[in-house]
Amino acid sequence: MNFLKNINLNKLKDGLSKTKQKIFNNISEVISGKAVLDETTLEEIEEILISSDVGFDTTTRIIDQAREALASDQDRSKFNIMSTIQMEMSSLLTSNSSDGGMNVDIISKFKPYVILIVGVNGAGKTTTIGKLAHNFKKFGLKVVIGSADTFRAAANEQLEVWASRAGVDIVQREHGTDPSSVAFDTLNVAKTKNADVVLIDTAGRLHTKNNLMLELQKINKVLSKVLDYAPNEVFLVVDGNTGQNAIIQAREFSKFSDITGLIITKLDGTAKGGIIFQISSELKIPVRFIGVGEQIDDLQTFEPEYFIKALFQ
Repeated sequence: MNFLKNINLNKLKDGLSKTKQKIFNNISEVISGKAVLDETTLEEIEEILISSDVGFDTTTRIIDQAREALASDQDRSKFNIMSTIQMEMSSLLTSNSSDGGMNVDIISKFKPYVILIVGVNGAGKTTTIGKLAHNFKKFGLKVVIGSADTFRAAANEQLEVWASRAGVDIVQREHGTDPSSVAFDTLNVAKTKNADVVLIDTAGRLHTKNNLMLELQKINKVLSKVLDYAPNEVFLVVDGNTGQNAIIQAREFSKFSDITGLIITKLDGTAKGGIIFQISSELKIPVRFIGVGEQIDDLQTFEPEYFIKALFQ
């Protein structure tokens, strides 16, 4: 299969440095200097993972698997226990991940491929849309952005700046316009321009506000009237700094829309990157992209293998 991927291991390592300090470095410190690792050591590692937002149930699963693996292995050296923990964490991510990247073969079957972007205020939706557009255009795809966040006066201007940076077209209307009508216009413009991908922004709605959530349902219905298959994807953007609250947001948004993937932003500014393990374990919604910097090419494809490398190498 042909996938569009944006992965830079060095940037990923830099962006996840705070999470690495919280998880890998702290575990290394616990097991350093111990000739043989015992049950007390595993309990200390368990505390580190829980405090890193990996989550209680997910941590228990990781530690239980590690305990079982080590029980049948006489080698309880520092190297072996670190390798075992790494292997169990990698297995958890891999079992709940997507194939990685965006499948060009699938995208090419639709004209256009429609992606709806949702999330709460401050999660980083606007910058994420600009970075997504950049990623698609970099691989030769024609992109149109729809600015359907008409509740916030500055939304149009901010998204226009990011569309300009990415070098893609944007459809926008005046403040207060019905968001559904903007989504409608965007799809028709995209069809006229023979675009490959459409990215539609939505209001930074709080997941506790039912009226805004119902507006999201209305947008979905309008999209399907223009193109019976739309939207192809619904990406929920969550701020990595919010930790456990990201789980709550994902559960609430899933009640109103079929979330096909998560984008976790601002991981470069937090030590709470461990939330990805909990999200993967509990929600069964694949993480598709992660934000590890402020530059336009800093939205990376989420690949468990590289994520683990960045934390444990």
